[in-house]
Amino acid sequence: MKTDSVQRYVDTFWDSEILPTLMDYIRIPNQSPMFDPQWQEHGYMASAVALVAKWMADRLPGVTFEVLRDGAHTPLILAELPGSGKGTILLYGHLDKQPPFSGWRPELDPWKPVLDNQGRLYGRGGADDGYAAFAAVAALRTAREAAVTHGRIVILIECSEESGSIDLPHYLAALGERIGTPDLVICLDSGCGNYEQLWSTTSLRGLVTGTVKIEVLTEGVHSGMAGGIVPTPFQISRTLFDRLENAASGEVLPAGLKAAVPPARREQARQTARVLGGAVSGMFPWTPGMQALADDPVELLLNNTWRASLAVVGQEGMPDVEHAGNVLLHALTYKFSLRIPPALDAQAAGRLVKELLERDPPFGAKVTVFCGGSPGWDAPPLAPWLERATEAASREFYGQEACYFGVGGSIPFMHMIGERFPQAQFLITGVLGPNSNAHGPNEFLHVPYAKKLTACLARIIAAHAQAART
Repeated sequence: MKTDSVQRYVDTFWDSEILPTLMDYIRIPNQSPMFDPQWQEHGYMASAVALVAKWMADRLPGVTFEVLRDGAHTPLILAELPGSGKGTILLYGHLDKQPPFSGWRPELDPWKPVLDNQGRLYGRGGADDGYAAFAAVAALRTAREAAVTHGRIVILIECSEESGSIDLPHYLAALGERIGTPDLVICLDSGCGNYEQLWSTTSLRGLVTGTVKIEVLTEGVHSGMAGGIVPTPFQISRTLFDRLENAASGEVLPAGLKAAVPPARREQARQTARVLGGAVSGMFPWTPGMQALADDPVELLLNNTWRASLAVVGQEGMPDVEHAGNVLLHALTYKFSLRIPPALDAQAAGRLVKELLERDPPFGAKVTVFCGGSPGWDAPPLAPWLERATEAASREFYGQEACYFGVGGSIPFMHMIGERFPQAQFLITGVLGPNSNAHGPNEFLHVPYAKKLTACLARIIAAHAQAART
């Protein structure tokens, strides 16, 4: 099929077959187990899986298809397509969602799909990562429509990624023989630097999440009576977090949370900065007058991909402003998200953070830290055939060169699958581009970009089969 025929087929398939069901998926509040511990009782995850699984099965005739439900583990969708060519491609996505968050625009809602006149589909989970299962099927349908020879295809859609893929190791161990040994892994859960070319992710930071509980009294007391005598939990929290981060620069201080940037990744950051320029920082919804942590886009990219960064993302124990009295609080708990360089051991980093924050607590306060972590990932060198195919697909459907960059977020699946299949090639891509705001308010899927990405995937599936023959 020629370029315009492929894109026309993909566009029609998206409009008629994908978007109506993807909108139904957005309506389901199937939060990841970390955010909905009663996910089984609520049944939202089961509804989302049933919706997507039926849609996939109906559009992939002749496929070995199964929804696995193993005890308390979240469900997993596994589809196996025999191929007439050599090699195996593993396609990955997930269906669980982040919580709704606050701050959505008045006309929007996390569980209400809205498609605007610019092709942005708003709603929680459409871009992260509900579209993935649909795009994978559409790419395969496109390849088949073009009578393309393809290798064996395995599609794996999990439901615990937003909780650190806690259930994925169980399924990978149980499904080892059925998955086989893929020589190409395509993950559709990453981002893009803009909506104008095909982007591939080359590294992902690891993640240490945790809570810090600070206790100074057994109950709250009058702030006037205690002020100047009793240190507050908030005061102590500032001292503790100063051990981790330079508040003036954002630099994470402990040497054990740093790693050297490989020369190839530094050069990649320069190339990405050349393409994006001011858009490196301009993609975020800044408050007027705010400034980024650095002026140099190369340094900002390295900060975001190969250096640690700290965010305090939650708090417990402090009332909201409307209900706050003049009380010196007895305890506060903070939740933090610490992104770490791709090469670091996440468990060791968690132990370091716990020891650092609990050691010698200010004023003898009771400080209790709980940490968990998931490792980062750094891609192996790109095979020449995949580099050529990625470049050709980007120029064919976007009209511009393919781009490669590191991503500051985490995809636990990548570390797991990278360790299991060290000889595999990887195409890690996705639709989380400027202002798409996954995890935050007003999340959207850029549908025109997703359509072109689908067409690129079809071409790369064909190129994989050709490379396997040679």
